[in-house]
Amino acid sequence: MHFEPTRAAGLARLSDFLPRAGRDYANSRNYDDGVPEDGARRNVSQLSPWLHAGLIDEGEVLDAVLAEHSPRTAEKFISEVFWRIYFKGYLEQRPGIWRGFCEQRDRSIGELDDNAGLRRAYEEATGGRTGIEAFDHWARELVETGYLHNHARMWFASIWIFTLKLDWTLGADFFLRHLMDGDAASNTLSWRWVGGLHTTGKTYLARESNIARYTANMTAGPLEAQGLASEAPALSEGEEYGRQGLALPDRPARDAFDAPYALILHDEAASHVPLALPRPPDLVIGAPRPEARSSREIGSHARAFARGAVENGLAEAADTFGCERRMWEMSDDLSNQLAAAGLKRIAIPFLPTGWIRDALMPELAPIFEQGDAIDLLGDLDRATWPHAKAGFFGVKKKIEGVLAEVGITG
Repeated sequence: MHFEPTRAAGLARLSDFLPRAGRDYANSRNYDDGVPEDGARRNVSQLSPWLHAGLIDEGEVLDAVLAEHSPRTAEKFISEVFWRIYFKGYLEQRPGIWRGFCEQRDRSIGELDDNAGLRRAYEEATGGRTGIEAFDHWARELVETGYLHNHARMWFASIWIFTLKLDWTLGADFFLRHLMDGDAASNTLSWRWVGGLHTTGKTYLARESNIARYTANMTAGPLEAQGLASEAPALSEGEEYGRQGLALPDRPARDAFDAPYALILHDEAASHVPLALPRPPDLVIGAPRPEARSSREIGSHARAFARGAVENGLAEAADTFGCERRMWEMSDDLSNQLAAAGLKRIAIPFLPTGWIRDALMPELAPIFEQGDAIDLLGDLDRATWPHAKAGFFGVKKKIEGVLAEVGITG
């Protein structure tokens, strides 16, 4: 499947998947059947690249699914969508986890230059040359396609940590650099979950028999995974990341959009449609920042999808609103662009904890401090994140109430 970075392509994929979002998904979602000739897997949605880019949002996906399936029939898929929302809300309440990841990752990247043995092991792992067939298959698939099945991501992370004994932050960085849906929250916290850092002491151990079972439908037969670790002792870290209060932006006042303003679209909010703006912007600015994911080279698929999503979203918004559009690159001065358009107010979709916030907020901070920024947070995130205090169960038991609260009924 060609992952075209447009809202139309995301909606088309959603429409194609809807009939299978119920029991079919629940029964087959754990199978990695490989990449079919057309690239479109039949047992999972593959919506994550469009969701990550904000070309479509979780609310409209859930609404579409509930229009075709009962909540009980689609329970597994609905839960998977809420895992994405949960991870974001969890990281918002523990931003130190992201900072800690970045610091440890950067130290580990530095160690690669100083330790030839470590560098060789890392290059064998990322190049798919470890001799573990399944792992090497997924390493190459990730680089070549920019996507991996979720179960393959778990197996890969487990083998990376417990069999190859490489630093988990280097593996998470490898994913972040190549996944089109590379999300700071989902990616970081999933790797921490596998290693026993998210749910303290609980780890995920990849087993040869489990991999053979759930890759049995591949064209060439199940993948082999000999020589895997037989134990998965939980990782430890020297710092505890306590939960802090959620600092959610207030809902915009009724007159917030009365004055002329510029709308900024970015890597995690590339479409204006989910924003449901009450008044058109006078300028639309695109701010793609895929290069901010890592100090190492960003994979071609991840980079192209992120940039394409913002560029296409920018063009669609400008056409819809009949206004000018501009790109804001890392080397540009945003204040000059706003001044040239005679504007000082902006509206921007919420910048979640992660690399996109790190990349954009330094230049946006003065605008926020002056009270000239309209911070847009979706109702589904606003209703769900306060429940993401600990494990996912705290969110799961609130799903029905949250859906009713925000009016997602199908």
